[in-house]
Amino acid sequence: MSDEVFVALASPARRRLLELLADGPWTAGDLAAQFDMSRPSVAEHLKILRNAALVRDEPVGRQRFYHLEPAPLEQVGDWLHPFERFWRERLRTMAELLENEDE
Repeated sequence: MSDEVFVALASPARRRLLELLADGPWTAGDLAAQFDMSRPSVAEHLKILRNAALVRDEPVGRQRFYHLEPAPLEQVGDWLHPFERFWRERLRTMAELLENEDE
C-alpha cells in the first residue's frame, strides 16, 4: 500500500468522490455537478485518486467514466484491522462508565 492512498483519502472532497463512485461509474461532468467547486478542481481530485489507483477512467465516446477501484481500500482496511481491538476496548470502557453513571 502506498502513501499516495493515505494522501488521497485525507481530502473530504476525494472521500466524497469515492462514496459517489461506490454506487457505480459516473462521468466527470456528473461528478463535478455534485460539488461547489470548479470542474478543473474536481478533475485535479480525480487525478490524485487515479494516481493512487483508487479510481480508473474509461473513455466512452466523448465522455470519460470514472470507476471505483476498491483494492487499495481493502489494503487500508487490512492495515487498520489490528487497531480495531483498541477501539473496541475503548468503547467497552466508555459503555461501562455510562452504565455505572446511571446507578
